Amino acid sequence: MKAYLSVFRMRLRMETQYRGAVLGGVVCQIFFGLILIAVYRALYAGKPQSLPLAHVTTYVWLQQAFFRMLLSSDAELMDKVRTGGIAYDLCRPVHLYGFYYARILAQKLMGSLLRALPMLVFAALLPEGWGIALPASVPALALSLAALLLGLCCVCAMENITMAFTMRTLDPRGFQAMLNLLMMILSGSLLPLTLYPDSWQWVITLLPYAQMLDAPIRLYTGEYALPQAPGVLLLQGGWTAVLILTGMMLWKRNQRRLIIQGG
Repeated sequence: MKAYLSVFRMRLRMETQYRGAVLGGVVCQIFFGLILIAVYRALYAGKPQSLPLAHVTTYVWLQQAFFRMLLSSDAELMDKVRTGGIAYDLCRPVHLYGFYYARILAQKLMGSLLRALPMLVFAALLPEGWGIALPASVPALALSLAALLLGLCCVCAMENITMAFTMRTLDPRGFQAMLNLLMMILSGSLLPLTLYPDSWQWVITLLPYAQMLDAPIRLYTGEYALPQAPGVLLLQGGWTAVLILTGMMLWKRNQRRLIIQGG
């Protein structure tokens, strides 16, 4: 366990070195957040919706704040797979899946926090109808943070499945492009899932993509009532366990038939 904690801490420190990238990401996500909110305000001005505008603006800011959690990837591991450098990691006295899960977890956690904190402060200072609203209650805030942590674990498990397919194809672009498209649509990145038709809700909210960021946001805004929270967290935990077990199985099979590329 000490080895995985060491890898986790080292990756956290590495992420803090890219301050220029963090600043650029914050500015970019704030810009897109303001554009999206302007579009939704125009939509509500023309045809008011049943969902309060404050919930939509809050959804947008939380989604933009944790955008990196969804779409960032471990480029170093991809390079190692393509060049054969992963052979050195096979010599380490650690479980390879756990080793890279700890790396990806630290990367997404620190990268998200560095961008989310200044963005949420900025969003909190905006006037009503443009900024982020307060959580529905203190328990809702605590539950949304717990759900966000489970969502992060779910995203990392999905990322390791992508890496497993990269080991077989040597080119992550095809599978990762398909995965990113599904994630953008079904996690609420393009359109808040709360605005989808009611007939779709029971399907999209059960998929693993909705557990990554949509579920924590709904707990924050109070759309998921407190009595529903245990079921939401249980569903998140279930999908996380399924994805982790699937990834571990794929990595184990890959290690048995691994052909090192490069020299």
